[in-house]
Amino acid sequence: MKNYIFIIFLCLIFTSCKKELSFENETFEEKSTIPCKNECPEITIEVPVAKNIKVISDSINKKVFSVIKEIVFFGEDSTKVNDYQSLSKSFIASYEEMREKFPNDTFGWEAKIIGNVEFQSDSILNLKVDHYTFTGGAHGYQGYRSLLFNAKTGKAILNNQLFKNEKDFKAFAEKAFRAKYKIPAEANINATGLMFENDKFQLPQNIFYTSEGLLLYYNSYEAASYADGPKEILFSYNEVNKYLNFH
Repeated sequence: MKNYIFIIFLCLIFTSCKKELSFENETFEEKSTIPCKNECPEITIEVPVAKNIKVISDSINKKVFSVIKEIVFFGEDSTKVNDYQSLSKSFIASYEEMREKFPNDTFGWEAKIIGNVEFQSDSILNLKVDHYTFTGGAHGYQGYRSLLFNAKTGKAILNNQLFKNEKDFKAFAEKAFRAKYKIPAEANINATGLMFENDKFQLPQNIFYTSEGLLLYYNSYEAASYADGPKEILFSYNEVNKYLNFH
């Protein structure tokens, strides 16, 4: 009997050790109750929710929520918004409040957030958030956010933690960027109409691990005007592994 119990105990330990981090997509939607004929205000959030390993999952899910909240929250008291349902409702509530104040000048708001697992290895996890928001003006704004995590701990990884020597990688990336976008080596980085701050090349806010390689992605306005659109450059891992702390 004792041996039987011991075997069951070992099986439970083995099963728990075999647990792997997984994701399940969840969708949240809200629409305004104010009658409308077209451009009806709505928000859709499709997000991958980490499961199975609680400590790691909680860390990842908390970070993802905070980033999406940063994108679509327009209210005054953020303490009342602590999940995707309340976040979706707050977006619509902000529209309705604006509509009440300016009934003739408020167009239909829209927000669409789609998240997915872009890359996953034993050491690094990369989630991609594709977001579009329109809250009035000439056009909406679409962009990507890259969320990088240590796959073993679930802790967020900052861009500067990706590299063994960020300065060396930056010099390498600038040379390749200039070649792709035909900017002479001796010219100012903004010589062809780009908009890098202080006229100096910078790494983008969003760096993606993809199946094809390491992608540097500059959203609209980050390095160029809205009309010129986003800029990007892709490096094979063979080119950049020597610079990276995570593979």
